[in-house]
Amino acid sequence: MESIKSTDYWVHFEDVAYQRLNEYLTNEFCSNLFVLVDSNTRQFCLPLFLEKTNLTDRIKVIEIPSGEKYKNLDTSLEIWDELSRSGADRKSLVINLGGGVITDMGGFVASCFKRGIRFINVPTTLLSMVDASVGGKTGVDLGALKNQIGLFSSPEMVLVDMDYLRTVPDREMRSGLAEIIKYGYTFDQNLWAEIQSYEAIDLEKIFPLVHRSVEIKNNVVIDDLHENGLRKTLNFGHTVGHAIESYFLENENKIDLTHGEAIAIGMVIELYYSSRVLGLTDELAQELKEFVLQFYGSVDLREDDFDPIMKLMIYDKKNVSGKINFVLLDRMEHCEIDLQLSEGMIREGLEYFVL
Repeated sequence: MESIKSTDYWVHFEDVAYQRLNEYLTNEFCSNLFVLVDSNTRQFCLPLFLEKTNLTDRIKVIEIPSGEKYKNLDTSLEIWDELSRSGADRKSLVINLGGGVITDMGGFVASCFKRGIRFINVPTTLLSMVDASVGGKTGVDLGALKNQIGLFSSPEMVLVDMDYLRTVPDREMRSGLAEIIKYGYTFDQNLWAEIQSYEAIDLEKIFPLVHRSVEIKNNVVIDDLHENGLRKTLNFGHTVGHAIESYFLENENKIDLTHGEAIAIGMVIELYYSSRVLGLTDELAQELKEFVLQFYGSVDLREDDFDPIMKLMIYDKKNVSGKINFVLLDRMEHCEIDLQLSEGMIREGLEYFVL
């Protein structure tokens, strides 16, 4: 797979990724090398990374617990403390080895430490490969509110190695597929056409879809790095999806949803809004709804949950002056941004998914 040039760094794939990493470490002075992992990636991904890089004797491993609930300022403080205790200086390099939690938080931690040290992202999940790998967004959650604290900061490079996907549980693979579906609806309907027939994820078939997804997101980011226009289209499904994800995360009576599971629900609901507001054909919403229920399974979403979910939508990062902004489609591959809906319409969409 060909490397992809982003704003001021490259995304490298497979064996080329490690060649470029070795070249970088040869040519750039790094006083200390740190690898940030969670408990899962330390067990399942770090051995593969060390085998392919021969860095065992050069790195210090910093481990955090696994899970979205640890993506916060408390964990960031622990990482900063560990960096300080280990003698990290402004010439240090942090390699973030993990999913979106690790790459988002690791980039944030590195970008703030001593006003900024270098970092490299090595995404190990399907979701982080097709989403968090490109765009320069770093950050952490504020309570149950997603990605409220952060900044734009570019890595030195991103390394995508599909072998890590062999360590990913099926549920997490399905989570990542939701973001590829998003690219299919918003930019390349051929992706959705390929996925529609899936009953399970075939690793060999998914490889080219990963590269195409990175290519799509990269083209958008280059055009609109700071999300003033076109990049907002990448939030399709996320206004509703993030609220649902946050609600399930903070509710002790609910089983946590993966990011992709919540975004898949969000896309179904926002396609419903699209059909009511922009005239999108009803069949597209129904088609995705049937796929999501079959592929991801049923979700414990009830009418009693609607009000708190709607309140959480107010905190979405796209909102301005307290108005909830949606990304909707009038047809495949064509979005309208910054659209507002009535409270009744928002509720109607939630009802559409539940009924």
